[in-house]
Amino acid sequence: MVEVTATVQNAMGIHCRPSAVIVKVVRDYRGEIKVIAPSGSCDPRSILDLISLGLSQGTQVTLQVSGSYERKFAAKLAKLFARNFDYPPDPASTSPLCNPPPIGAA
Repeated sequence: MVEVTATVQNAMGIHCRPSAVIVKVVRDYRGEIKVIAPSGSCDPRSILDLISLGLSQGTQVTLQVSGSYERKFAAKLAKLFARNFDYPPDPASTSPLCNPPPIGAA
């Protein structure tokens, strides 16, 4: 088992959209994954469990990963928790998920 620590960087914390990105990345990993925060712990394959941790900016989490290529996967997961998730949106990004059109735009 590998254990790494990450600090949530996103200004809005790990809410619905960042949780969905994390779940998408971890859903096919065949090993064990656990996110441990001051508010509790969960398997990040569940978006509701992940959101229920209430991870705000600056929260430090411990990520436990066991299975094949666990070191590489733990590092990848730590980067996700430390990511800003384009909030505020990056003007160079073309992803509609990161930069939704303004309200009223056609």
